[in-house]
Amino acid sequence: MNRYIAIMAGGIGSRFWPSSTTDRPKQFLDILGVGKSLIRMTFERVLPLCPAEQIMVLTNKKYKALVMEHLPELPEKNILCEPSMNNTAPCIAYMALKIGQRDPEASFAVLPSDHVILKEDIYRQKLDQAFLFAENNDALVTLGISPTRPDTGYGYINYIPDAIKEGVYKVAAFKEKPDEAQAQKYLASGQYLWNAGMFVWSVRSILASFRKNASEVMDVLSKDISAYNTDREQAYIDEVYPDTENISIDYAILERADNVYTLPSDIGWSDLGTWSSLHAYMSDKTDQVTIGSNIHLINSNNIIVMSNNDKTIVINGLKDYIVVDEDHALMIYPKSDEQEIKEVVKRLS
Repeated sequence: MNRYIAIMAGGIGSRFWPSSTTDRPKQFLDILGVGKSLIRMTFERVLPLCPAEQIMVLTNKKYKALVMEHLPELPEKNILCEPSMNNTAPCIAYMALKIGQRDPEASFAVLPSDHVILKEDIYRQKLDQAFLFAENNDALVTLGISPTRPDTGYGYINYIPDAIKEGVYKVAAFKEKPDEAQAQKYLASGQYLWNAGMFVWSVRSILASFRKNASEVMDVLSKDISAYNTDREQAYIDEVYPDTENISIDYAILERADNVYTLPSDIGWSDLGTWSSLHAYMSDKTDQVTIGSNIHLINSNNIIVMSNNDKTIVINGLKDYIVVDEDHALMIYPKSDEQEIKEVVKRLS
């Protein structure tokens, strides 16, 4: 009864342009072509853990209507609207203060809205285990993903191999995205996990850590604690929230705290951060991935093609490319250069 879920859904997803736009980011898209948006899949995945009344969504004010459209079961009061995009630390502090006013004994999980989990039963078991540990210890718990390759696109968690409790390990350090050689060493050591941005903690522990490690954020958001869970809350947040520091939870808390723990988790995870990661997730036995109807590929390799209309698309002899055809834009881009897409979107806007 004291467990809550916080779904983070405020990102723009610019690496998935032109499908993902500032008006409808990727978490609200059926990016996998399965008939459900990513945020809908995330919501349904956690419903067995707690009722909709205890699931919160943190998003930007401009996406409130989209959240209500995709999650009609969610009470409107459970949609927390940021007036500005100040990274993950301020919105998690906001969530902790709001839940703490409602239930001081609560614990909550922070989960991204746009990831894919294949092994959902194991995922829920891991979250339950994390909740139990966080409820009985002064602990900030992260689900670490068991690495399957020396990936340079993720941050890593270095953990101490002697278990604190079955399946729970003390975190030694968080590491930034490595180069290829360092990633190989991380994988070979067996003491590193991918940082997937999934956390569980009690309200008491995370608020204490904010006061100790990121007091500026806490000072701004706790000027008037009585505003939370009242009809004054949104006006109060609109006033004070833009003054919070733009900082991630990793920098503000996790890299500074001494009570961080991890659960190695093999849950069939993908962050779907880029078109290439979507291609890798969907490619399976073939390196040709098509999402949409009437797409015909001839002599084309290592390619992903997505179409959200009924146009017939024929491609011959194209290799190592991303092709996305939307009503408002067409993108044809080399896979090797896809990190440029985010900057291209900035220039176009």
